[in-house]
Amino acid sequence: MKVHPLYDRVLLKRLEEQEVKRGGIIIPDTAKEKPQEAEVIDAGKGRINDEGKTIPLAVKKGDHVLIGKYSGTEVTIDGVEHVIVREEEILAVIEK
Repeated sequence: MKVHPLYDRVLLKRLEEQEVKRGGIIIPDTAKEKPQEAEVIDAGKGRINDEGKTIPLAVKKGDHVLIGKYSGTEVTIDGVEHVIVREEEILAVIEK
């Protein structure tokens, strides 16, 4: 199934943090915090201002970004969990 976000919304896939074992203790998935780093899967065309002009988004497909732990709306697409957020909910773009 293809999903294309509208306007200033961005489709993200949260990136799993690398598991670090300290002292032999393994934390179960249910106790782990949601990762804040995500990859942009797709993005809308941009926000429309009061004059009817489209303002393009600052992020594009393939960018790695930081989002809040509880930002956006979680959706499952073809069995994979994604998050749809507005561009204003993206905190930063990660450059590697």
